[in-house]
Amino acid sequence: MISGILFINELGKVLISRIYRQDITISFIDQFKIKVLAAKKTTNPIKHVEGTTFCFQRVGSFFIVAVTKKNINAALVFEFLNTIIEIFKGYFGEKFNESTIRTNFSLVYELLDEIIDFGYPQTTETDILKLYITRENQRQSKKSQESVKQISIKATGVIGWRQEGLKYSRNEVFLDIVENLHFLVSNSGKFLKSDVFGEIIMKSRLSGMPDCKLGLNDKVLLDKRSGGKRTKTQNSRGGNAPIVIDDVTFHQCVKLSKFDTDRSISFVPPDGEFQCASYRVTENVKKPFKVIPIVKERGAITVDVKVTVISLFSENLFAKNTVVKIPTPPNTAECVITTQTGKAKYDPQINCIVWTIKRFQGKEELSLSAEVNLIRGKQTVWSRPPISLDFTIPSYTSSGLRVRYIKIVEKSITEVLKWVRYLCVSKGTFQVRI
Repeated sequence: MISGILFINELGKVLISRIYRQDITISFIDQFKIKVLAAKKTTNPIKHVEGTTFCFQRVGSFFIVAVTKKNINAALVFEFLNTIIEIFKGYFGEKFNESTIRTNFSLVYELLDEIIDFGYPQTTETDILKLYITRENQRQSKKSQESVKQISIKATGVIGWRQEGLKYSRNEVFLDIVENLHFLVSNSGKFLKSDVFGEIIMKSRLSGMPDCKLGLNDKVLLDKRSGGKRTKTQNSRGGNAPIVIDDVTFHQCVKLSKFDTDRSISFVPPDGEFQCASYRVTENVKKPFKVIPIVKERGAITVDVKVTVISLFSENLFAKNTVVKIPTPPNTAECVITTQTGKAKYDPQINCIVWTIKRFQGKEELSLSAEVNLIRGKQTVWSRPPISLDFTIPSYTSSGLRVRYIKIVEKSITEVLKWVRYLCVSKGTFQVRI
């Protein structure tokens, strides 16, 4: 249970303070200022001071702090703090900052009173909150009894995340499989770390209260259906070959009991966009690129660098906006760069050669050569940081995850258009040692 919520900026000025239980006093604010904000480096998001625990998360220039006297589950507290942030972003957009809080402080207090009751989380669905808490903070006209009844049913019903009576002339479902790669590869090409963090993001425009069923190429499910016997073709990495999915987390609409029994993903979806599931894959992941770095020190003032990047995915695919960052010694004076594809330049602020390729075709090999001239007489130790890659590959997944089917059952729906998109992304988390 949470005893209080605090919004405080990095200068120690309180923006919002709400106490839910009487086991703490307003003096906890001074404790947080002295023990957390006064410290120059704050790396641990949990601080225990004289029997009071502070769990805090930074949002721009301010902190959201949950205060408690009890020994509670810290993971749940941080999950709740993230949910609070998403609720406020749902109201204020991405411009959820200190200025927004000051301008809309009455709305923030109203939301905090509705989200938490006596320290326990209550309504955390943005769509439900927007039914009776408006940003304009104006008194609405008197609602009919039926309208008030619908709000009560949605807020307290079994399916609180979806409103009844939705109608669309065109029923559509959009499914995005977005994977973020976290790879660390040795200079010989061996995997030192290979984690794929994925999200299944769904956007539904469906009438009524549809029952949806999502099928993936989950190895556990497919092995159950085949009795553990799989053919050579099924065991290959092509097509819908089964994969081992780890650490799956679902949206609250997913029926966990069915997933536990038969690994089926069944749910009544919220209206609009939501994250249906998140997952992690660590086995048999595919490497989209092979990087071959060659670095030779020629004398005391020159370093020769050659980097070859080979795309390993299908030639029918391509990577967009690929950025290869090649580190150079800290005492670099200038770089003479040669490349036939893309644009490359030396960035002295990050001590890297930045090589940008707008379109990198599959099964293609590109090279860059550079002569790095160092400052004379200035000897510094070069730790040789890894080369990092940023890229986006549409229609590709490194884990091999595939959507086998999407089934939708609803009496009022005769036809549904289904769209599935795959996306593989790296934001500097694909690294190769040199």
